[in-house]
Amino acid sequence: MSVAEYVYDQDKVSTLLSTVIRNNGNEKANTWLQQRLQLQQQTGAIPQFNQTFTAIPRFTGKEVIRISTTENEQLQALLPSFFVQGWTLDRLVRVWWLLQLPVANKAAYLEVIENLFKAAEMNELAALYSALPLLPWPEEWTARTSEGIRSNIGIVQEAIMLRNPYPAKYLSEPAWNQLVMKAIFTDKPLHLITGLDERANAALAEILVDFAHERWAAGRTLDPMQWRVLVNFVGEANFADITRVWHSVNSTEKEAAALVCAQCHYPPAKALLATDPALQAEIQAGSITWDTLAQKIIK
Repeated sequence: MSVAEYVYDQDKVSTLLSTVIRNNGNEKANTWLQQRLQLQQQTGAIPQFNQTFTAIPRFTGKEVIRISTTENEQLQALLPSFFVQGWTLDRLVRVWWLLQLPVANKAAYLEVIENLFKAAEMNELAALYSALPLLPWPEEWTARTSEGIRSNIGIVQEAIMLRNPYPAKYLSEPAWNQLVMKAIFTDKPLHLITGLDERANAALAEILVDFAHERWAAGRTLDPMQWRVLVNFVGEANFADITRVWHSVNSTEKEAAALVCAQCHYPPAKALLATDPALQAEIQAGSITWDTLAQKIIK
């Protein structure tokens, strides 16, 4: 493994994913994969590599995988915040297959992956974007990620936005803000965006407040989870908006405002929270969190 190529232990991750694949696949699929891998290692032929990538679902099927607690813990130790739960087997195999592509020649490697992106149908695109945290030279994929954010294909949007640590780690602030807003516009579960709290910024907070004003002016509601982004940016300019949410007849919205007040450092917000000791006590006891709020919204 070369640090200049992969930013994690590629050999260990590839071996672990191979184990998960073998445990979820049948004998016929596992044999086919082994044969394709041996052929690839012998020839190094790019057309053969691409053909395998495309053909994978025909041999593996599209059942949702099972991953053991131990396997998941091992994966988290190797790649923090990288999750494969809920993936179909064909997606996992495609992501693993990408790790078998030689990286000795950077230009050649980038060309192969770019060509896969250009030719991909939606499930192939979802696999490619799911693989972002695993691809070598991670800084090379930011433009491709920004392009994917603009996609109108739900499965592709989710592959980029949800439980994917790559965007928070590598996207610029404008691209990150675009991702969050696209997630809001398309009703994605915001609590599944990795790095939502860490990448919150003043510009995004301002965009969200303006968006809230537009929704309110149109007589529409908005996702209470979006207020989470304001935690470190509550001030005189937007406190009236937090106060409005606090006074909502919707208990979920009020809880969102209460969490913002509890977690921010703006004294008037702390004073507002203190006007409801029972709600304040629930937050302090851990009975009300962003996670519990997310579960209410999902229901």
